[in-house]
Amino acid sequence: MKHFALFVLCCACLSYNSVCSQEEELQLTSKDSIVESSWMIGLGYNFVDDSGDMLDELFSFDDQWNTVAFPSRVSIGRYFKSGIGVEGIATYNKYKVGKLIDGVTNLEATNYFGLDARLSYDLNKIIGETAWFDPYVGVGLGYTKANNQPRGTYNAIIGFRTWFSDRWGLDLSSSGKWAMDISKASNHLQHAAGVVYRFGIEKGLSKKGEEKLALNQALQAEKQQQMDSIAAADREKAATALAERLAQEKEAAQLAAAEKARQDAENRRKRQIEDEIDALGLVYFALNSSYLDTQSKSILDALTVLLKENDGIVLKVSSYTDSRGTSTYNDWLSRKRVERTVGYLIQQGIAAERLQPEAYGEENLLNECDDTTYCPEEKHKINRRSEFKVLKF
Repeated sequence: MKHFALFVLCCACLSYNSVCSQEEELQLTSKDSIVESSWMIGLGYNFVDDSGDMLDELFSFDDQWNTVAFPSRVSIGRYFKSGIGVEGIATYNKYKVGKLIDGVTNLEATNYFGLDARLSYDLNKIIGETAWFDPYVGVGLGYTKANNQPRGTYNAIIGFRTWFSDRWGLDLSSSGKWAMDISKASNHLQHAAGVVYRFGIEKGLSKKGEEKLALNQALQAEKQQQMDSIAAADREKAATALAERLAQEKEAAQLAAAEKARQDAENRRKRQIEDEIDALGLVYFALNSSYLDTQSKSILDALTVLLKENDGIVLKVSSYTDSRGTSTYNDWLSRKRVERTVGYLIQQGIAAERLQPEAYGEENLLNECDDTTYCPEEKHKINRRSEFKVLKF
């Protein structure tokens, strides 16, 4: 039964991994989203062809097109999810001397002003998203003062935008402007090129993104079914693992108890040895001397016996002086004292690697007898010592 459960689990896992791989391929990215609605502002140039023939010689730049050298067109618009856009546009231009205006050569430079409102429609709503290419058509009404002739106009627009990012793009368009009163003014063309910036953006999925989303939802349903199969196999596997784990925990608990008992016994033995070393007392020295007297050697002899009985012990041997004398002298004297202490133990058969000598001079005084405090000899003697501390047991 255990092997069958493992077989079922392996099959389910393989199928699940396949679904996960497909799911990664169908993850939605920024390329699957489109800007559905936004505000848009634009700044650019406008070019006016008011030659009078409107559609004749459309690209006669030298004779018929008028422009200025600085940005001369501003726009603002709101664009909706339906593809409809509402825009307001203001333009300025100048009719130059020598250009063909209303069928005659212009003899005087005059200003051109235009205020237009237009309704546009995004053709991508019909032909589908075309990535960077965003064509549109539109109609509108406007007011234009050109060639010293103010007029209302009916406008028709065709153009396209190309986007470098969700926010920045270029806008190119051409507008035909028909005067409401043809007896007072002629019709003309106005072309535009500029930079546009979108803000207040609302995004949605492209057609490709919607297809990926639908496939992802279907995969999620399949993935859930496979996860249920894996969960069932996991439950049986978990029951077997639980029994094994309980047995292992029981064995581990027994081993831990035995180890704790061993550690407790070792710690008790260590404390016992430390107490025995402390009970021996410290090795004391005479003033300005590093020689071991009979009492000191007696203490070291007893320490030697203890170290031989416990050959795993490593000791730190620390020697000190009292505060009298210079620091330099006291450092030297404490080194001599620790050398003699360690040397005696080595002579008694203790290996040098079991002894770690440290000389501290007049540091770590055991009482108040420093350089600024008067003390009798009995108190100074307390500081002239060698101490022993267990480093390793």
